[in-house]
Amino acid sequence: MLNLLAISGSLRAASTNSALVTALALNAPAGCGVTVYDGLGRLPIFNPDDEGERTPREASALIEAVTSADGIIVSCPEYAHGVPGGLKNALDWLVSRDAAVDKPAMLVHASPRSMFARAALAEIMRTMSFALYEETALEIALIGKKPPEFDKILAEPASRQAMRDALAAFAHFIASR
Repeated sequence: MLNLLAISGSLRAASTNSALVTALALNAPAGCGVTVYDGLGRLPIFNPDDEGERTPREASALIEAVTSADGIIVSCPEYAHGVPGGLKNALDWLVSRDAAVDKPAMLVHASPRSMFARAALAEIMRTMSFALYEETALEIALIGKKPPEFDKILAEPASRQAMRDALAAFAHFIASR
């Protein structure tokens, strides 16, 4: 069983990115388990002085979750043409750890307009030595929708198939490394 960790870069209660990673977990193909990380809002602001024995419990839990996962999936909104601070903070907690080194990662998108954040996030993750899977991008346009609408879109057979196909392709990428 492949253990994938999905992270939404949004803290909004009605987040399209969170809805997308939750839908991925519900639509994982056989042989893939997707766990949604829900601790982004509880992470303290990264401070290099708090590493090692002083690493906060919430940061240690993130580091362990990433370390034990076979692959990482990130869905990220765009704020002011960049990566939201909460997600960047989470990545900062991983910078000096081995958790990210050569860890397969895939970006998924809930908005076709988040091009700047996509590029910035990909650059950050490549710099951190994640093994970024870029062959097949999953994008399900949910921008501007409210929860009942995006729940309906994510439940459509074509959306569910697109999620299964993207996860299967990512699983193949992981297995072939």
